[in-house]
Amino acid sequence: MTMMIVGHRGARNLWPENSLSGFRRLIALGVEAVEFDVHETRDRQFVVIHDPTLDRTTQSRGAIRDLDAAEVLASRLRPEPVPADPGECVPSLDAVLALLRDTNLELHIEIKTNAVGELDSGTAGRLIDVVHRHGLQQRAILTCFVPEVLDQVCRLWPEGRVLASLDLRSAEMLGGVGRALARYAAMSHCMVAVQKTLLAASWAECLAALGRDRLGAWVLNEPDELDYWMAMPLRQITTDRPDLALVARDHIGKR
Repeated sequence: MTMMIVGHRGARNLWPENSLSGFRRLIALGVEAVEFDVHETRDRQFVVIHDPTLDRTTQSRGAIRDLDAAEVLASRLRPEPVPADPGECVPSLDAVLALLRDTNLELHIEIKTNAVGELDSGTAGRLIDVVHRHGLQQRAILTCFVPEVLDQVCRLWPEGRVLASLDLRSAEMLGGVGRALARYAAMSHCMVAVQKTLLAASWAECLAALGRDRLGAWVLNEPDELDYWMAMPLRQITTDRPDLALVARDHIGKR
């Protein structure tokens, strides 16, 4: 089984995060999967951006949920830390899925909640409808830090695949690593991407609970950590530097 390489936010250390230009370049790089984030606007349209506000990544300000899609989609991306294409703005989910439709990339679509882990009523169902409208249900995996959100997805889309992101904070909120792993292991079609420090501290427990085919690591960016985890029995690694991950995987293949 070949280790899958997932470009985190479209490979944000190489190109503007969650941008159409970044996704185009990631396609050309030749990895197996892309991860990106979605928020719903005031008028219930999905936009691809990580933060709940425009402040960090764009030249505009304001909370996504307080703005209509037209305002968000007109927000130009900031030129730092990586320059965006001139005039490039926050993309809609429809635009991103249209770009990725004719590729072979697995799509890891992260559902973003508010600060206390809540999701507006109907958001999960509307997102599932968008994925189906684009005909991408076989390649899409809906991801979230909040298990209740993943429960919603599984109820609405029993045959769909989900992925839980797990770090120390989210594990503690679920009663510890063991309880978190048990909860996710009991969910059908559920994979778990574990933050690298937590994964290192609980490696044997994670592997025993989930097995190789349901376990991933995030976010790995340095050559030494990529070399180490690439040699471990994992389904995938999520990285901001997929170029380095490809080099590490090539080294493993030649050993």
